Amino acid sequence: MKTLETDIRFTHQILVEKCKNGDSSSQYELYMLYVDAMFNIGMRMLGNKEDAEDIVQESFISAFKNLGSFNYESTFGAWLKRIVINRSINYLKKKQIAVVPIDKHEFHLTDEYVEETKSVEIKKVKKGIEQLPTGYKQIINLYLIEGYDHVEIAEVLDIAASTSKSQYHRAKKKLLEIIKEL
Repeated sequence: MKTLETDIRFTHQILVEKCKNGDSSSQYELYMLYVDAMFNIGMRMLGNKEDAEDIVQESFISAFKNLGSFNYESTFGAWLKRIVINRSINYLKKKQIAVVPIDKHEFHLTDEYVEETKSVEIKKVKKGIEQLPTGYKQIINLYLIEGYDHVEIAEVLDIAASTSKSQYHRAKKKLLEIIKEL
């Protein structure tokens, strides 16, 4: 008996295999299944509609060109998401937008701050995230929204895991300050 974990990796397997064989209608179908979710990731990472659209298109082209290397170690969606995130980060690096200046200082939030964040409206949180500096926004998006852990973030951003942790704490503190002012 297969577990759900095993089965989920093979979501859209038939479509993926048809795409590997060059079936353009299957490529279009797979594209339509994932384009909105990938655009949302691009928007969270880049904050600009045109840049997000470009990155998503480039990511799909890259994914379809490299589909032969996709071997179901994850779902197709997770694999594609990784491509979109990596391309977004590379785009920001090319624009020379620093992640966040490295500072070895750790911040710890009090229970008071944690309780306050629980009662904050989602709209305020989204608005607050948009006001964060780009580097902070990247860390918050990767950790809280995309679900990456600090080791994965460190790998993607080419920084130390401890740097990812400290930047996350700093970003969270800054986010709470912004939300208080909204």
